[in-house]
Amino acid sequence: MKGQKRIRDYGVKIGKLEPGKLNAITDVEGVTVGHVTLADGDVQTGVTAILPHQGKLFRDKLIASSYVINGYGKTVGSIQIDELGTLETPILLTNTSSIGIVADALIEYMLKDNPEIGRETGTVNPVVGECNDMYLNDIRARSITKEHVFEAIENSSAEFEEGSVGAGRGTLACSIKGGIGTASRKMEMEHGTYTIGVLVQSNFGMLSDFRVDGKAVGIELRDAILNVKEEKDKGSIMMIVATDLPVSARQLNRILKRTVTGLARTGSTIGNGSGDIALAFSTATRIPHKKPDHLLSIPTIHEGDMDLAFRAVGEAVEEAILNSMITAEKVVGRDGNERPTLKDLLEAHKINLI
Repeated sequence: MKGQKRIRDYGVKIGKLEPGKLNAITDVEGVTVGHVTLADGDVQTGVTAILPHQGKLFRDKLIASSYVINGYGKTVGSIQIDELGTLETPILLTNTSSIGIVADALIEYMLKDNPEIGRETGTVNPVVGECNDMYLNDIRARSITKEHVFEAIENSSAEFEEGSVGAGRGTLACSIKGGIGTASRKMEMEHGTYTIGVLVQSNFGMLSDFRVDGKAVGIELRDAILNVKEEKDKGSIMMIVATDLPVSARQLNRILKRTVTGLARTGSTIGNGSGDIALAFSTATRIPHKKPDHLLSIPTIHEGDMDLAFRAVGEAVEEAILNSMITAEKVVGRDGNERPTLKDLLEAHKINLI
């Protein structure tokens, strides 16, 4: 998006299903994404905000779920999501050391927007995910402020940049530059056409394991590059899944578990020091905060429809990861540290992805 060259522009078509119009998480109607990017010498980091719908999210919650593939992460808010099966705030992504300030800012944002919180009703559950960007970013500086969080939320839109932006500014993937990526898939069912969209913050993997649509591109890159240090797989990935498919929280959790198929196809082995965490919400049903005087009606698909959703989420995750890497721009960060980008390496070494 935003005129960037994405993985499909290199002739790579992942999977069997068709993407949505933007091939982005925002193909799910109502979803918007915003970034604030900090790029100043040793400070290379940012904030990414995902807004699930444009109404009052605290008052009209969404069916939600979380899933931990490997738990070396510091996600905020997933406990209540798993207990109640609902989401009541935007989802924010940032670096590991800024989790606290981002959660605090998100609470403040929700308090301003919902004066009943902490008065006529209970408190609010902020949802924040993270990746460790310490190689390129001075993570000890804790440069993110509340104002950055407010700005990311307020400038969200259906079209947004990918790569070295927002929470992906300082992240690495497979020993080269990672970042923010997105993709979507349409699902044709007897009762309607639905969409699954994915946004990732990629920061995982080893170069020799990296694959593009099954091709061992990472081995070619490793053999071609002598000045890139390949480290152990100790990074992380946040995977945010949005859908308009009518599902229960239990069904959404089943879909989330299949994010690992797309992650694995890009070369991840889910390392010991990796935080591989997925969060999801469905916009199909809104759950009112205030208890109504009637029963709630929550439509759900039949389990027989789940296979198509499983395929869709795996394909979207795989393509979102590849988009996060192919759109990334070179970043020179803390102490002059840098890593090459996938697009620069492909061009320099004449490596074909197909």
